[in-house]
Amino acid sequence: MDPERITGRYSDLCALAVPVRAHVKAQTLSGQTLYDVSTGWAQNDLVRGSRLTFCQRWSLLVEEKHRIQSVLPPGPAVPINAECLSSFSPVQGLRAVIKEISGHQLLEVWDECGLRKCLNLTVLNKHGRVYDDAQFGCLSWSRCENKLLYVAEKKTESSNASCGSVKERSVYREDWGEALSNKSVPVLCCVDLRSGGLSVLQGAPAEVSPGQAVWSVDGESVFFVGWFHEPYRLGLNFCTNRRSAVFRIHLTGNCERVSEENVSVSSPRLSPDGSALVFLQGKVFGPHAQCLKMQMLDLKSSIICTLIEVVHRAQSGEDTGGFSGVYESLSSCCWSDDSQRVVFSSAHKNWKDIFVVDRQTRSVSCLSHNVRSGPRVFGSWRLLSVHRDLLVVCCSSPNTPPTLRVGFLPSDGQIVSWKTLQAPLSTFDFPWTVMDVQPSPEEDNAKYTGLDFGAILVKPSARGRTKLPLVVFIHGGPHSQSPAEWNITTAGLVQLGLAVLMVNYRGSTGFGQDSILSLIGQIGDQDVSDVQRAVQFALQTDATLDPERLAVFGGSHGGFLSCHLIGQFPDVYRACAVRNPVVNAATLLGTSDIIDWRYSSVGMDFTYEQIPTAEALATMLQRSPITHAPKMKCALLLMLGARDRRVSPHQGLELYRALKSRGRTVRLLWFPEDGHSLSRVDTQTDCFLNTVLWLQEHL
Repeated sequence: MDPERITGRYSDLCALAVPVRAHVKAQTLSGQTLYDVSTGWAQNDLVRGSRLTFCQRWSLLVEEKHRIQSVLPPGPAVPINAECLSSFSPVQGLRAVIKEISGHQLLEVWDECGLRKCLNLTVLNKHGRVYDDAQFGCLSWSRCENKLLYVAEKKTESSNASCGSVKERSVYREDWGEALSNKSVPVLCCVDLRSGGLSVLQGAPAEVSPGQAVWSVDGESVFFVGWFHEPYRLGLNFCTNRRSAVFRIHLTGNCERVSEENVSVSSPRLSPDGSALVFLQGKVFGPHAQCLKMQMLDLKSSIICTLIEVVHRAQSGEDTGGFSGVYESLSSCCWSDDSQRVVFSSAHKNWKDIFVVDRQTRSVSCLSHNVRSGPRVFGSWRLLSVHRDLLVVCCSSPNTPPTLRVGFLPSDGQIVSWKTLQAPLSTFDFPWTVMDVQPSPEEDNAKYTGLDFGAILVKPSARGRTKLPLVVFIHGGPHSQSPAEWNITTAGLVQLGLAVLMVNYRGSTGFGQDSILSLIGQIGDQDVSDVQRAVQFALQTDATLDPERLAVFGGSHGGFLSCHLIGQFPDVYRACAVRNPVVNAATLLGTSDIIDWRYSSVGMDFTYEQIPTAEALATMLQRSPITHAPKMKCALLLMLGARDRRVSPHQGLELYRALKSRGRTVRLLWFPEDGHSLSRVDTQTDCFLNTVLWLQEHL
């Protein structure tokens, strides 16, 4: 297939928009309630080479007992590309927006009559750039709707032409690592909408970086997460194991820690009645993503209790749907209207599902799929928002692009009656199946016995008797997941005639904490065996797959496993494509923003003052795929981001040189403006096109 046709197919897939957030406003009229559902969507535009965002709104007329009587069709989508952050006020539904226009950041407040207030934050010069990332960023309204809260970079004096600033301008400033390179010293900022005054809140401990802030119910204090940055900062992106705490800071400047010491926390969410604050809590260091506790702080008694404990093995039971624990951040609106239940999304084996926990009984039940309601319609569900018990969710499957649905939070023992607001523009005619895989007895983990894992096989529709080439698609992390959801890369490969096997090896999220811990000290061995076991299982159970035409594809730790597979099983795979792979853990130690994981992954404890030893470096090298380079035979495509802070691009270059010197078939793509995720739209297009052409050539 020619490159233009491949790019055209990929462009069509990128045009399918994804809902990323939602806000609900409700008002009761003559015994009926009108729900206004406002949603934000993301869409890639290959013509511009940029990521577009737009807003879409629906109106729902709801009768008693939460019965949706009618849904008014939405109008045209409204582009919101200049917006960095947006938030609706809790009562009037005022909309606050932080925009980027001509190099200036503006804070705007809109009502039904138009623009109510506008502040040029850049001109006011009270702080640096506003944070709009998912790690620190927030735009929070007080309940009285007179104050707005956000996080920005602390103002520096380096731009002043004084002798002091000249002395300071070249001083190294630590930042928070990959994808957060311009985030160093965040501060909490408050705007008084009555006076138009802007102030930086004082009193936060000097040793913490604040973020994820929310107002207290009285608007006189703020809850926030503070990440400890002493003695130095480690990368935060995708790492839920950083020492942090929930703090409460009063506008008078008094600040107190309200969560435990020496833990990691995230996602503080205040109940509608202001009586409780829930947040997630995990351990410091060890696996960078773990099964988390859900904690609740009673604001009257100041007592913290645990709503959901760490789940070590998936639970059994019809109502829980095999609940496996909490692994993902909470939605900004996650409480039931009566403040008695918390709704959340989480990885769940090979799926993503939506669950609810009762604060009184601590019982957890599944909302998205109940075994009594028959087979699954969608593979994965993600909660966008809850308001007045109306759930707004995004659903998808490997062959079904994101679908926007709504339903009301049911009473105990009931199931949700879901209604689709926005169906995908198209679905795709290729089958997919979930496989449960057991390691062989010799591959069982002696410390964590009896663990299973999974895989998802997606294939083109039947095309006669020709067997299908198989691409093994391995997720990174390693503590991450390939759920049965819409994935543009998978869909594109399948559309072009390739079967795709996504493997959730032991150590993936969604299978319990024991599965995650089982991989510590076993990388390069247990995870490699699991992927190869899944490949063998798929070939044995599906006669349409061609064992002579196998390829492997992955990024980061997925690239690490891909390189291990072509080195440990050189006669099995004919092609390989990797994105920013970990190649040599020993040489990566001094260049990664998460050096703690380099120790933890090979089973060693980490301390800040740690100095590499010969033993540590030898262990890391032994676990690395570079040791298998002399045995690698298949054609290898490397895709590297020059600005990668997580896995240095010199990792890929090291393997490139090792293979070039041995006369192997290897090609390297270099993206000077991209980082670890290779997330720029033009980069994603180049990577997909070159991967497809590489696989077609060598399969």
